[in-house]
Amino acid sequence: MVVLALVSLLICGLFFPLLVTGLAQILFPYQANGEIIELNGQNIGSNLIAQNFTEPIFFHPRDTPTPVSASGVDPDITLDDAYSQIPRIHYATGIPSDSLMSIVNQNEEGTLWIFGTPYVNVLQVNLALMKAYPSIYNSFP
Repeated sequence: MVVLALVSLLICGLFFPLLVTGLAQILFPYQANGEIIELNGQNIGSNLIAQNFTEPIFFHPRDTPTPVSASGVDPDITLDDAYSQIPRIHYATGIPSDSLMSIVNQNEEGTLWIFGTPYVNVLQVNLALMKAYPSIYNSFP
């Protein structure tokens, strides 16, 4: 009985996780390492975890008092949440509201067929802002 428990522990607790981790690193390294995004050679965040954007010139991960995500680390916001942040960003940066709306719409991600609500990834939409308006965002990574 003890031998069976030890063998099971080694197979299930050591060898199998190492095998799965190794295969993931070989077959899907970008995803296995957390979908890390780089800008100018620096790691700036992950597509999978919300970043703590607090400056008024950026889209924020949760602008509403009641978060939709139970964990609070969801990197995505609804289109309505993104649209509601446009006036704040417009006043802080001077970027025209229609340009901000266009950036949000260009970064809209779909859902599965008819299920769910369209959304944007906050990090991706902020990166699009930084690339489109480098003179405003030049002091950030």
